[in-house]
Amino acid sequence: MTLRSRPHPPRRPTVRYRVEAAAGRGLTPGGEAFSTRNQPGRRARPGRHPDTLGVVVLASFTRRLLVPELRGGPLVSEVKIPPAVQVTRLCVIVMVVVTVPLFTPNFGTGPQGIAIAVTLAISAVAWATWQLAEGRPRLWLTALIVMGAAGGVLAGLSSLSTAVAVSLAVAVSAGARLSTELSLAIVAETVAAFLIGALISGAPLQAIVGWGVGIVGLWAFGLTRRAYVLRAIEAEQALEQARRAHAAETQAAALGERARIAREIHDVLAHSLAAVSVNLQAASGLLDALPDSPELAKAIECVERAGALTREGMAEARRAILALRGDMENADAETAGDRGAATAGRLVVRLRTLAEEHGAAGDACVEFTVTGTPRPLGADGALTAYRTAQEALTNARKHAPGQPVRVALDYAADAVTLQVSNPLPEAVAAGPLATAGSGYGLTGLRERAALAGGTLAAEPGDGQWRVLLTLLA
Repeated sequence: MTLRSRPHPPRRPTVRYRVEAAAGRGLTPGGEAFSTRNQPGRRARPGRHPDTLGVVVLASFTRRLLVPELRGGPLVSEVKIPPAVQVTRLCVIVMVVVTVPLFTPNFGTGPQGIAIAVTLAISAVAWATWQLAEGRPRLWLTALIVMGAAGGVLAGLSSLSTAVAVSLAVAVSAGARLSTELSLAIVAETVAAFLIGALISGAPLQAIVGWGVGIVGLWAFGLTRRAYVLRAIEAEQALEQARRAHAAETQAAALGERARIAREIHDVLAHSLAAVSVNLQAASGLLDALPDSPELAKAIECVERAGALTREGMAEARRAILALRGDMENADAETAGDRGAATAGRLVVRLRTLAEEHGAAGDACVEFTVTGTPRPLGADGALTAYRTAQEALTNARKHAPGQPVRVALDYAADAVTLQVSNPLPEAVAAGPLATAGSGYGLTGLRERAALAGGTLAAEPGDGQWRVLLTLLA
């Protein structure tokens, strides 16, 4: 029979152990608890020395007091001191340095006079360091501590009211810039130094109580000021977070809408164009089987052109779907031909080809002219010019069938203009395609021109309908 010892249940941490843990796992390197019986290779056990609790409590308090940034906050609150406040501080210390020697009896002679002179000098040096140490928290804090000790003794030893200015400045600055624990320690140091100096000099009780209450009152004012500033900062942060959340929600809604539009384009337009393309290919095959005739050749040409336009429309629909889905890399690859129009001569070639195809597809004459020296417009500008000419020629075929169309591309010094014009048709001359389309072609062109940094105007004038695109150089 084998006897097995039951494991002891885990012991509840003692108060002493919890205090040591709060102090940062003791004082020895590596996170070991404090003990006077540490041995190499052996983990220290807490609570082996009768003075351990007192030492650890003191270490914990000192750590929390002097290193508040370990609790998530900065050592000293960073604020921008206005120039007016800096000038006021300088005037205050100058007033103290001037008035105390002038109006203090036996200044610099005797034990009390020498003590006043020494504490005044220390206070002045610490004040200057305190004022110049903005942006260096530890130096600033050290100067404030020295000011509290020296200024408190100076206020207690001197009977002048100006001598207490250093102590008051320490109290309000500590309350406004430091954590509550740290500012309380500095104010307590200042009050203790003041009481020591007052007892040595034999100051009256009402003066001791009055100035002591004044120091504590200004410290409370500083705490209130600090709380107000922290609340303002928290409010600004909350507002910024709300703005970011709203922006994220807006972006998510926009992405959802773009995805919905992409689905609609794919399910409606792309499928319809694919069906049209298949039927056009079938019609072309059937026409090829018929006997040759001029009318048949014309019909085959029209069917082939319709098929080419359908395939181009399918490519544009695919590009739009990719762009709406956020796949801009593949969308740009789909439109490499259009983006190629960004080169100087590519746009001219594409516009001339477009004009020739438009003229060959109908019974209208299309004239294309170029003035000036061609230069690159950028991808967006060139694509905008091509789409403008494409839409304007289509509108001319819809609303003014058979009317001559003039396409003029002008490269000026400060701008590039594209004008497409045709004579205004009579009211009864509207073609069968006049009611085709969504009616938003020109609106889309204006938006596209604005995105490219240009303007678009479409209006009648002198018996002509003109579409004018202007792109700044």
